[in-house]
Amino acid sequence: MTRDRRLRIHAGGRARRVLVHLPPGFDGQRAMPVVIMLHGGGGTGRSAAIETGWCDHADRAGFLAVFPNALSRNPDEPSSFPGNPQLWNDGSRRFHSSRETPDDIGFLAALLDELQTQFAIDPERVFVTGFSNGASMAFRAGAELAERIAAVAPVAGTCWLDHIDLCQPVSLCYITGTEDPLNPIEGGLTKLVFESGEQFRPRPKPPVRDSIRKWVEAIGCSQDAARIAEIDGVRTEWFGPGRGGANVAYVTVKGLGHNWAGGRSLLPESIAGNRSDKLRATDLIWDFFQQTRP
Repeated sequence: MTRDRRLRIHAGGRARRVLVHLPPGFDGQRAMPVVIMLHGGGGTGRSAAIETGWCDHADRAGFLAVFPNALSRNPDEPSSFPGNPQLWNDGSRRFHSSRETPDDIGFLAALLDELQTQFAIDPERVFVTGFSNGASMAFRAGAELAERIAAVAPVAGTCWLDHIDLCQPVSLCYITGTEDPLNPIEGGLTKLVFESGEQFRPRPKPPVRDSIRKWVEAIGCSQDAARIAEIDGVRTEWFGPGRGGANVAYVTVKGLGHNWAGGRSLLPESIAGNRSDKLRATDLIWDFFQQTRP
């Protein structure tokens, strides 16, 4: 039996595609944790699996690794990078016209329903991570599906929500590089990788610390870090615990560009900047998720 399943989920009037990787020993009876990985803008679920190594980690640790696909900006045409990229509706209002704005929160909710029906996932150990545009979508998912998600881990993205009101506390681990040209630490207007023109509406990105501040406030803990550590260029600030024991970890990797730390990059360094093996983001995120389990 193959350990990769391909799902088609109907949500918002569209058929959505999802790749599910099942670990060895999966029998459909024992409820397992699930990690949903949201690809970056222009990427796919398959490319995210290659970049991050979540399938190998799922095999070792025993959880479902799930890779949904965003819709193309023009979903009636074949997707392509950069002409018709698959993009998450991350709340930034950058990529989709108001008439064609996809309900990605509704899609993720429907995906959780389907995973529970088909694979008997553990509803108290549902985790969401994402890269770039997928990281921004992970912020949205954690905020708007807080009752169904235990923790989120955005990597190199922005929380575009003006205000976060969590119906129950959700822990957050955020990772980014200090030399990221597409998600700069201090914010600012960045060049989109996709074709320019009226179809996209770039917006200046806020400083990364603004996203951290919003989540720290949402879980109800001090804006002052409870602990700070730096080892070999990897700096971590811990905030909390807040409501329900939720925590925030803010991790920066010195010299890292717009890449998944310790993973593979499908973009050239001329666009994304430097890679780094100072940190394996997948390992760190899974360890963080495990600390938030009930």
